[in-house]
Amino acid sequence: MKIPSHLEALISALRCLPGVGPKSAQRMAYHLLQRDREGALLLAKSLAAAAQNIQHCTRCNNFSEHSVCSMCAADERDESLLCVVEMPADLLMMEQTLCYRGRYYVLMGRLSPLDGIGAKELHLDRLQKRVQEQLCEVILATNFTVEGDATAHYLAAMLQAQGIKVSRIARGLPVGGELEQVDAGTLAQAVMERREMAI
Repeated sequence: MKIPSHLEALISALRCLPGVGPKSAQRMAYHLLQRDREGALLLAKSLAAAAQNIQHCTRCNNFSEHSVCSMCAADERDESLLCVVEMPADLLMMEQTLCYRGRYYVLMGRLSPLDGIGAKELHLDRLQKRVQEQLCEVILATNFTVEGDATAHYLAAMLQAQGIKVSRIARGLPVGGELEQVDAGTLAQAVMERREMAI
């Protein structure tokens, strides 16, 4: 039996989500159409609005509705500190610690040669321009995974070559852990116990 083309297109579209295979996408599509059409319409409207209106902040590379996000526009942040994180969820976790008041830069990923993600794909040229501003220290808050460690070492070498002081959050976090899954107290401790990186 051939399924309707619009249903097939919906199932195919849902497969773009991480961790969603053919069966999961099919279950989601059937649920939305059979049990929650109002939710499906709201989801479609929200996705369209986000795709049309969300861009990258020109300063921190985080998602924003404006060319400069509200955090970068805030005057009370410490201009001498720049914290580099992998993803927007990591930035939110850093903010929840209430112990860091500097600026941010969001990589939107991490170095992963096996996945074809190198320095060019992460637009590290933007980060290099950012650190040429009046900075005293760059804090690397990448995840403690193989890719996160590789990214931190690459960034440390790149930034130290420019004469920038580079530190990394302490390993108060579990090895293999990701920032968005860690409690705020543990992350706060890791930030306070950061150390300068040696290459």
